[in-house]
Amino acid sequence: MRAMHVLMGLALVLAAIPAAAQGGMGQQGGRQGGGQQMQQRQNEMLFKGITLSEEQKVKVDSIQAATREATMALMQSGGMQDPGTREKAQELRQKSQVDIRKVLTEQQAVIFDKNIADMPAMGPGGRRPPRN
Repeated sequence: MRAMHVLMGLALVLAAIPAAAQGGMGQQGGRQGGGQQMQQRQNEMLFKGITLSEEQKVKVDSIQAATREATMALMQSGGMQDPGTREKAQELRQKSQVDIRKVLTEQQAVIFDKNIADMPAMGPGGRRPPRN
């Protein structure tokens, strides 16, 4: 049951991803719901101590939007109660982190990794992205 709540929270976060790194890369249709606020807080944690260039912000926004869409498609196809679906959602999140890390400079990536390590884990496997 706890895993389901965690994954539903993740789904809400991913649903609001375009809210933006560093608090404001855009709003979806003027919607300022709880999911979007949660995404802004998550981005504040992920990018704490990191100043993204405009180009990086656009790339991060694109990565997060694609992750959100893929996660929403997963939820619509079977919900998060299926362990396989939850695993796929976790893989999407980890891939997103890896892809975002590739957008960062070496110095930013070090801070990003530390920020991820400092975030509370949301489920099995934690939040550390694989180093590719």
